[in-house]
Amino acid sequence: MMPLTLASVGERNTIRKVGGSPEVKKHLENLGFVVGGDVTIINTLGGNVIVSVKEARVAISREMAQKIMV
Repeated sequence: MMPLTLASVGERNTIRKVGGSPEVKKHLENLGFVVGGDVTIINTLGGNVIVSVKEARVAISREMAQKIMV
């Protein structure tokens, strides 16, 4: 298991755990980051990570991406 920030661009990964406070977990779940779901890093720009999750593109901060384990 590793944080999403260490995954390679273009590589499909399965979400194994979502960490953080209850508010952060709920926010990430609302964006589509749920355990068992697939996530692919599209690009990294500055401090943000652009990912494809549930057939949508979402930009999240590097700190948020650190809380998602794949």
